[in-house]
Amino acid sequence: MIGIVYKSTGSWYWVKTQEGVVYKCKIKGKFRIKGIKSTNPIAVGDKVQIHLETLGDEEIGVIEKILDRENYIVRKSVNLSKQTHIIAANVDLVFLLVTVNNPTTFPVFIDRFLVSTRAYRIDTVLLFNKIDAYELEDRAEVLYLKDIYEAIGYTCLEISATKNINIDKVKELMTGKTSMFVGHSGVGKSTLINSIEPGLDLKTKETSDQHKQGQHTTTFAEMFDLQFDAKIIDTPGIKGFGVVDMDKEELGDYFPEFFALKEHCKFNNCIHVKEPQCAVKDALENEEISWSRYKSYLQILEGEEENYRTDIWE
Repeated sequence: MIGIVYKSTGSWYWVKTQEGVVYKCKIKGKFRIKGIKSTNPIAVGDKVQIHLETLGDEEIGVIEKILDRENYIVRKSVNLSKQTHIIAANVDLVFLLVTVNNPTTFPVFIDRFLVSTRAYRIDTVLLFNKIDAYELEDRAEVLYLKDIYEAIGYTCLEISATKNINIDKVKELMTGKTSMFVGHSGVGKSTLINSIEPGLDLKTKETSDQHKQGQHTTTFAEMFDLQFDAKIIDTPGIKGFGVVDMDKEELGDYFPEFFALKEHCKFNNCIHVKEPQCAVKDALENEEISWSRYKSYLQILEGEEENYRTDIWE
């Protein structure tokens, strides 16, 4: 039988077959050692082949094979820099939720995430949530960030999950697709999903007043079928996003504004740091590209971690 992984706890997997039946499944014995350098060889969204076995009084599924993935989102795993963690597979669209305070989503986190989704050919939309709660200064910050990312081709929407602002536009983008919501804990992922599909009734918590950080409500990634021809993958909140190793010569290709200027650099292998006649550095000096984006690029290029606690599921 062929099915799609809807939920994973690391030990068990819930697979929905083409007939619409959900089976609790385990991995075939030696599946984990077949050259997959990941802490989780099977991810939510994976298409898998299973067979059924009887375990006591229960019928369970055994996953025999992962079918070829169209794409996946991956990052460095917790405390295991040589391994990766696959967040989800076979995703049509990712929504990155951004809040400028309570909690703060820093540009370096946004840029790291966008590099990864671009590298794996996954369209990404930026959702600036909680716009109903912002004072003038925070509102200006939202507009500033929107200007940066819209200028390089990303769709940006200002929304409020609690006040139902622009939720219809989010649903329109989701229709007919498998989408994933990602962001720091506390940015309102579960609240947003509940406003899109109230029947799911996902658990939510208030943001911590003491640390201005979200308290986690989602423990494992999980996919849900929605009533308007859409699927959504809810993920645990993440503090940081460790970019999986990329060649220095290729990194700039995942910054669309750098890639557009690449052909005008003197050297075709220019990495836009110390080379003469670099079109990217010229554009930077002329304020045609964002300094915050360039700083993120340098940080990734030099293999630095984000300037706050990273690679931890909340």
